[in-house]
Amino acid sequence: MAAHLKKRVYEEFSKVSQQVTLEEAPAKKLRLTKPSKSAALHIDLCKASSPTDALQYLLSFARKPVEAESVEGVVRILLEHYYKESDNSVRLKIASLLGLLSKTQGFTPDCIVDDAINILNNEKSHQVLAQLLDTLLIIGTQLPDKTAVIQRLIDVACKHLSSTYFGVRNKCLQLLGCLGTVDMPLGKETDAGPGAQTSPVRDVQSLISDYFQDQDPRVRTAAIKAMLQLHEREMKIQQIIYNQACKLLSDDYEQVRSAAVQMVWVLSQLYPESIVPIPSSNEEIRLVDDSFGKICHMVSDGSWVVRVQAAKLLGSMHQVSPHFLEQTLDKKLMSDLRRKRTAHERAKELYASGEFSSGRRWADDAPKEKVDTTGVNLIDSGACGAFVHGLEDEMYEVRIAAVEALCSLAQSSSSFAEKCLDFLVDMFNDEIEEVRLQSIHVLRQISTHITLREDQLDTVLAVLEDSSRDIREALHELLCYTNVSTKECIQLALLELLKNLTKYPTDRNSVWKCLKFLGARHPTLVLPIVPELLSTHPYFDTPEPDMDDPAYIAVLVLVFNAAQTCPTMPALFSDHTFRHYAYLRDSLSHLVPHLRLPGRKQTASLEASGVGSGSLDSAHNFLQDSLIRVSALQNLETPGAQDLLEFTIRDLQRLGELQTELAGSADFCATYLRCQLLLTKALQEKLWTMAVPLCLKQNAKVSTAARQILDETYKLEFLYSGLETQQIATIHNVRLQAKALQLILTARSKRGVDHVLGICEKFLQDVESFQRLFMAELPHFQDSFVEKLLELMPRLTACKPHDLVKIFQTTLRQSRFIHLKLPEQIHRASATIIEPTGESDNALRFTSGLVVALDIDATLEHVQDPQTTVKVQVLYPDGQSHIIHPKPGDFRTPGPGRVRLITQVYLSHSAWTEACQIEVRLLLAYSTSSCKLYVSKPAWNESMDGLPTSENSIEGTIHLSKPVKVFIMPKPARR
Repeated sequence: MAAHLKKRVYEEFSKVSQQVTLEEAPAKKLRLTKPSKSAALHIDLCKASSPTDALQYLLSFARKPVEAESVEGVVRILLEHYYKESDNSVRLKIASLLGLLSKTQGFTPDCIVDDAINILNNEKSHQVLAQLLDTLLIIGTQLPDKTAVIQRLIDVACKHLSSTYFGVRNKCLQLLGCLGTVDMPLGKETDAGPGAQTSPVRDVQSLISDYFQDQDPRVRTAAIKAMLQLHEREMKIQQIIYNQACKLLSDDYEQVRSAAVQMVWVLSQLYPESIVPIPSSNEEIRLVDDSFGKICHMVSDGSWVVRVQAAKLLGSMHQVSPHFLEQTLDKKLMSDLRRKRTAHERAKELYASGEFSSGRRWADDAPKEKVDTTGVNLIDSGACGAFVHGLEDEMYEVRIAAVEALCSLAQSSSSFAEKCLDFLVDMFNDEIEEVRLQSIHVLRQISTHITLREDQLDTVLAVLEDSSRDIREALHELLCYTNVSTKECIQLALLELLKNLTKYPTDRNSVWKCLKFLGARHPTLVLPIVPELLSTHPYFDTPEPDMDDPAYIAVLVLVFNAAQTCPTMPALFSDHTFRHYAYLRDSLSHLVPHLRLPGRKQTASLEASGVGSGSLDSAHNFLQDSLIRVSALQNLETPGAQDLLEFTIRDLQRLGELQTELAGSADFCATYLRCQLLLTKALQEKLWTMAVPLCLKQNAKVSTAARQILDETYKLEFLYSGLETQQIATIHNVRLQAKALQLILTARSKRGVDHVLGICEKFLQDVESFQRLFMAELPHFQDSFVEKLLELMPRLTACKPHDLVKIFQTTLRQSRFIHLKLPEQIHRASATIIEPTGESDNALRFTSGLVVALDIDATLEHVQDPQTTVKVQVLYPDGQSHIIHPKPGDFRTPGPGRVRLITQVYLSHSAWTEACQIEVRLLLAYSTSSCKLYVSKPAWNESMDGLPTSENSIEGTIHLSKPVKVFIMPKPARR
């Protein structure tokens, strides 16, 4: 019994002691480490039983990312396996991986230079050797400041230039072009290439130029590209290269000729005024003229790629002499392009020979000299008519390049623009729509230098029969900026435009706008034909035309715009014309200008004063004076300050309506001042001195004001273009004030520390983001809200949520009003929906459950990146809202700053008992990450479906156009 009791006590004691030991034992700390990439790669390569397996392991390893701290270990494993490997394909893949790993962010590849050069010197395979040279090139570009390393790489390239494999020579030349410098001595006693003389120290340009005559065309191409790479790195190419480059223009291989054309063009831009001799003569010529003739000759090259490149380069040679430039439009060899003796020289030679005309034979005293195409020409005979050849080329890409080159040269020379006008007009009949469209755009760009004759205008207007809407609208845009020569041209243009209006009624707005500018540009030509246009008679009354006729409205738009600068024209109007003017002035004010009609009562408004009809300078001064007057306000809570703000906002809004040139700036300033006014009124509400249960109504009012201020700040940032960094920083300061106001209201109305704490942390992150983005602009924000917060930031991070809210409220009331500095030019993004008009009472009927297509035609003004930001919103009567993303192909660009959206929206709904209206409008989507000041995202940060990241991170939308109402009627399906 005693023994059993003793055993029981011993067991209990053992359990207690074991429990105490377990409780007192310290917990083991776990150390989490990432698996080693080098170790995993080493294991895989050791498991490889054949070169094929090793290659598969390397290929799978190349698809996985490697951290910067693991790169060096991985490189060592790869080098170790390289020394052991005998298969060329595996060594080639290892060499490629070394180059890829050298690009890893945060890794400095200078530690592997010695090993890379060592394995390169011992390598026998040409393909692997070329890949190793490419790896050295990557390493060199990562270490631009390591002069010693760059020198070693250059020496390696010079050593292997004598290789028999073209790929090795290509990589060596590429390495010289990317890393070589003018003052860098190249290897001593180095074999510089075939046919080159050995010298102790070679210049990099002379060494590269030796390979212009290499037997392999790929090496010749690489040599020229290496020289061009030196030029891109801002190293001046020696003029001695010019003759060698010109010889390569007749090379048998397309790639060599293409690179040589580029080389000749570069030298013509570097040494335009240098004098070069003409072969087989004593004549000399400017280098830019000589190169121009040689590049013109390449427009007739056998390769269409070379022809396109040559035509494009011709458009950038603005320093060429005018007589050479004009020769490109004539296929005949002109005597001006060859050395021709003067009449005095010919008479002197005839007198010295003792020969005189006997008069017995016909024309025996005519000059003996004949124009011989094989004679000494100043430019190659093949260069004559270069643009004619380009415009008649069988490849439309060449024709487009020639048209663009003509445009570029004509913009800098009025005489050349007049001479090439006929050629550009002839291109309107091209069989390819893209060529026709580009020709119209080009003619619009040089319209300030030209005046169309009647025969030319007839060819131009024939394009109005084109079935392509883009072509017709581009031609309307061209006629807006073109000058014509006679009144018959005005009649012809009006007649063809009215035919266009009859055949294509959807072109109505485009035709009206075209006639508006046509009349304003030619008032003196419109004046003689006004009686004919308006069908008036000096003795008999004529019937009053129908105001619903679009053709009659088009004629009136032409006449009224011409009458704006022709005071004698209104005397030719009949009584009903004055009534029609009043009607159109109200209904189509954007097409009909304000006219001072004799005997008519003028409206006493700003429109009749200096602001509406005066100069732009007076309106700009009015805008500046308004901002200066507001800037004198230091505290918006003083008596009269808010009234002054309201009056200024009203004046700026009216100014934007009267002066379209200043509409963007005036609206921007008015919106900013409205934000400040809303903020001031919100801070003066009684709720800040009342208990929370007693101020629910005021709380909702201030919350609405804060939300409105936020919306206005997003409009200020994303709806206006041309803003500077200081204006964007000012907008963000106001946005922070609105967010602080919302934070205070949330803390007063909701309970729970966790919720308020999260909002406070988010707000402090916004303040730090402001400091990071606008560090350079902080000196302009003295005594502002954001400056006070940045001063208190060390204290704010340690405060409790309740104390934070008190600090925000005090800082808001004490912050100073930031004055707005107006930039040079601000444009407001806007959109106008042309179709549907919203005026039709006929319902669009379709079967419920199915879809019907609604055509949308809209014009966008000053919208940045419309393909990703513009959306179409459809709002149904039951409150449903659908947002449609137009396709990129639905956007056209008829003119600078203008975008045309032509798309279809598919509607569907259940059956209704009667027709109802839906609202269609355009929206501008925005995202704070799309701000230009934010760090741009890497190329790989895109969604898998090809859409950019901003497409999937839309934070809000802004109304871009007024809504248009359309009647639709979904009918029940028949049984």
